[in-house]
Amino acid sequence: MNGKKKKLDENSVRVIKISKDALFEFIYEKFIDDEEIFFDVDLLEITSHFDINFERGEFICCVSKSEDADGNVLRLPEEINLQNLMINIPDTTTTMFADDRYKEFTKDELVKLSKKV
Repeated sequence: MNGKKKKLDENSVRVIKISKDALFEFIYEKFIDDEEIFFDVDLLEITSHFDINFERGEFICCVSKSEDADGNVLRLPEEINLQNLMINIPDTTTTMFADDRYKEFTKDELVKLSKKV
């Protein structure tokens, strides 16, 4: 995208229509761009995990610390299933502009919530 703005004619309407894949990409990229704000974290210290369920109209984003004190890479446990979390965790916010938009869980709590179906 170039920064050059084009004038809009009085009789013109610009339209963007995107597919599910493009919608997911847009949401994903927006979250990446604003993770520091959305989650109150330093981007250099976290890793992100995303998923979406188009049938239910839900999106989930989790951030966790990327390294331990010794510099070892930290990963989410394989048992954490983001699709199941979307089913088992109520919405954490009604707006991304609220101060209390995220909830904090332990990895063990998310493993347990992933197993509930």
